[in-house]
Amino acid sequence: MNSNTSLSLLLGGVLLGGALLSSSVQAADNDECIAPAKPGGGYDLTCRLAANGLLEAGLIEDPMLVTYMPGGIGAVAYNHVNGVRTDDPNLIVAASTGAAVNLALGKFGQYDADEVRWLGAIGVDYGAIVVRADAPWQTLDELMAALKEDPSSVAFGAGGTVGSQDWMKAALTARAADIDPRALRYVAFEGGGESLAALLGNHIQVFTGDLSELRSQLESGDIRVLAALSEERVGGPYADIPTAAEQGYDVQWPIWRGYYMGPEVSDEAYAQWSERLQQLAEADSFATLREAQGLFPMAMFGDEFDAYVKQQVAGFKELAQEVGLTQ
Repeated sequence: MNSNTSLSLLLGGVLLGGALLSSSVQAADNDECIAPAKPGGGYDLTCRLAANGLLEAGLIEDPMLVTYMPGGIGAVAYNHVNGVRTDDPNLIVAASTGAAVNLALGKFGQYDADEVRWLGAIGVDYGAIVVRADAPWQTLDELMAALKEDPSSVAFGAGGTVGSQDWMKAALTARAADIDPRALRYVAFEGGGESLAALLGNHIQVFTGDLSELRSQLESGDIRVLAALSEERVGGPYADIPTAAEQGYDVQWPIWRGYYMGPEVSDEAYAQWSERLQQLAEADSFATLREAQGLFPMAMFGDEFDAYVKQQVAGFKELAQEVGLTQ
């Protein structure tokens, strides 16, 4: 075991119940998931979906180790896997649409999307275009018409700066309406909660959030979701929300939760993990676990998922170049 991994385990590795696990007792063949962030948050959730789900479904016999490796919004873990753990058959690393965005923007250093084996996704959330319930726009068409007349008259806001996931949701929607994304007025906040508070306080007029974080506000009647950035309508409390696509705007923003493996992992190990995750996605116990975390079904694995992520990164690169974020 290398020294970086030992240090990471001593500082952050925890078993499912939360007890600290010393690196000295980790067996060589323990399954492990690296969360490229501090405990808590999306990447931790993604690792625990696999760790808890696989154990509950009887797809692993021993608890999976969860190791935390924060730094560079995923860059430290990505470089670690490519530099040190290239062929580890027992290691998976949590990833999301955010990782694809950062790869497109060149934030992972010398490595690009081709440097790892993208394994699969087991859950997804979707972007949304949100306004206050008393906003003057009843449909996405009406909002786009206002933007065409004067893009600076409408303040968008969300977590993250220009180039972030939430900004890209706004940029892609504007581009689908033939509006230059660079003309948008965009206000950056620390996260979704702060952005939603700004919307409700009328400090911004449009919030590009995620469906899962809107449920309580939908029930209160304080907001109107003009569009879900999903391929098709989702069910439950979101069933009445139209997609952008059905309103004539070809925009989807799935926030997938998935995993990758090292670039030199054997085809056998890659296939075994792909099959294992596919079985997990089909387990009744996992559906309950996924729904409890506010995620919608997504099951894409192996070569299909690998191609999907690389295509997604290529699309993000094109948009980033178009608006001057990269050369």
